[in-house]
Amino acid sequence: MSENISSLSGRKGLENNLFEQLVESGKESGTPESKRLRQLAHDYLIGDAITYGTSSFYDLLKKDHEKIKVHVCNGSACLVADTQDEVTAQLKKHFSEDEIGQMCCLGRCHENSAFNYDGCNYSGKDIYKIEEIKENKSTFRDKYNIVTLGEGVLTGDPLQIGEFKSGLTNLLDKGKKWALKQIKDSNIRGRGGAGFPMGVKWEFCMKEEGDQKFIVCNADEGDPGAYSDRYLLEKQPFSVLFGMMVAGFVTGAEYGVVYTRAEYPESVSILNDAVKLLDENGLHGHSLLGSDFNYRFKIIEGAGAYICGEETALLSSIEGQRPEVRIRPPFPAQKGLFNKPTVVNNVETLAAVPWILKHDGASYAQFGTERSTGTKLVCLDSFFVHPGLYEVEMGMSFDEIVYTHGGGFKEPVKAVHVGGPLGGIVPVEKIKDLTLDFESFSEGGFLLGHAGIVSIPNRFPMIKYLEHLFEFTADESCGKCFPRSIGSVRGKEMIQHAQSEDEKIDRTLLNDLLETMEVGSLCALGGGLPLGIYNALEYFSQELAPYFKSNAKG
Repeated sequence: MSENISSLSGRKGLENNLFEQLVESGKESGTPESKRLRQLAHDYLIGDAITYGTSSFYDLLKKDHEKIKVHVCNGSACLVADTQDEVTAQLKKHFSEDEIGQMCCLGRCHENSAFNYDGCNYSGKDIYKIEEIKENKSTFRDKYNIVTLGEGVLTGDPLQIGEFKSGLTNLLDKGKKWALKQIKDSNIRGRGGAGFPMGVKWEFCMKEEGDQKFIVCNADEGDPGAYSDRYLLEKQPFSVLFGMMVAGFVTGAEYGVVYTRAEYPESVSILNDAVKLLDENGLHGHSLLGSDFNYRFKIIEGAGAYICGEETALLSSIEGQRPEVRIRPPFPAQKGLFNKPTVVNNVETLAAVPWILKHDGASYAQFGTERSTGTKLVCLDSFFVHPGLYEVEMGMSFDEIVYTHGGGFKEPVKAVHVGGPLGGIVPVEKIKDLTLDFESFSEGGFLLGHAGIVSIPNRFPMIKYLEHLFEFTADESCGKCFPRSIGSVRGKEMIQHAQSEDEKIDRTLLNDLLETMEVGSLCALGGGLPLGIYNALEYFSQELAPYFKSNAKG
C-alpha cells in the first residue's frame, strides 16, 4: 500500500508536494481542518485516513496543537541544565497554560532557556524580554563560539555566489567521474551517525537505472546537544547546496530536496533566500551555465517529528505519508523518494564537498585517521567553560577537546552523553581514553554520532536521565515496530515505578527488554537506545542500585 501511495504522491511532483500542503494548512489554523484533509485526499487519489493519519502524527499538526502559541524546548540539554521551569513560569505571565506547548530541540544547547514564539527561536536571557518580543515582534539572534582547530573545511569563510559559479564551471568541465573519484579518494563517511562512505552511496545510485532520481539532504537534526547542522544551514548554506548539486551531477539526479526541521525556523528562511539568489544568478534550473545539466532545489519544512531523522521515515514524510521506517532492502539508492533512486546525505557530509573538490580528495584524506578521515564539528553545551561549535580533525584526543579547548566544566559533571539520545553515556573518567573518531568510540562501547555533547551534572539523578531517554523514545516512535513502540513505554514504566512505588527493577527483565529493542527494532531509534542505558548500568551501578532488586545480575 505504501508503495502505491508513494507513486500517487509523486504524480504531482515536488512542486505540488502533499506534505508541504499539510504543513501550510496547519499554519493557517494551528492544525489542518478536516475539510482541507478530505480535499487533499481527493486531489491525490488517496484515502481520507492517509491525510488524517499523517497530520495527526506530527507535533505541530495534531489537533491538540490548535491553541498553542509558544513552545518550550524540552530537549536533554535544557532538561539537565534545569532552566525550563523558569522559562515556563515566565511564559505563564503572558500566555494561558493551554497556549504553551513543547518542542525538541531548538538547537540552543550552548545557553539553554530555549523557547519558540511566532516562528522564531529564543534562548538565554531572552525569556525576560517577552513583553518586547510580543509588542515589537523583536527577534534576537543567538551568539555562540565558532572555533576552528586546524583547517577550516566547514567553518572557513562562507562560500559566496561567485565561488559557487566557478565551482560549478570546474565541475562541468572535469566531469562526473572526476568528481566521484575525489569523493571516494577523500573516504569521507556520513556525519549523520551511521558513518557510511559517501562515495559508495553516490556510486550505488549512479549505477541504478531510472528516468528520475533525487538527492535529499537530511537536515532533520533532532539530537539534543547538536546544533552543527543549524550552523551550516544558517552560516554556510551555499556549501550545503553546492554539495547537493555535485551529488546530483554525479548520480544523474535533477532535483535536490532539503528537509529542514520546523524547530530551526531561521534555517528554513535562510535556505529559501539562498536558492532565490542562485535562481537570480542563473545557477538554478535548466541548462546550467549552458550545459545539459538541470538541477532544482526544493526546501521542505518539517512539522515536529524526531523519527524523520531516519532516512526512510524522512522519505515517507516528504511523500505525505506517516513517517514510518521502511524495511531495507531495497535501500533508498535503489528505491527511495516516490519509488525512485535517491541519495540521502546529512548536512555536514554535503557541506564538506566544496572543499574536497577544490583541494582534491587525497588532500582531505590527509586529515584525521586512516578510517575516519577529515574534520568533524563538535558541539559543546552550556556546562562547558567555553561552550560552542568546534571544528576538529578526526582522531583528536577527546580529553583535549573537553578540557583544553572547552575549558572543562563550570560545575561537577559525572558523564557526557555524546551523539544524541541514541549515543553512549561516557563517564568523565573515560574521556581521557577516547579519540574523536568512529572507531575509538565504538571500541570503547560508545557512539560518536553527531558529536553533540550533553553534560550530565553530578546533581542530576541518573535514574531520571534514563527515564527521560525511554520517555523520549516512546514519544517519538513511529509505531511501526513493537520492540521500539512497546518496549520504550515498558522501559519508562519500569523506571517510573522503581522511583515512586515499591516495585524495584528486575535486571534480568530489563536486560531482556533492551536486547529485544536492540535486535528487533526496525531503526536506530529503538535499536540504539539500549547503548546509553547499558553504559549507565555499567558505570553508575552504585548510584542506580537502590532502584533494582537486590539479587539483580548484570
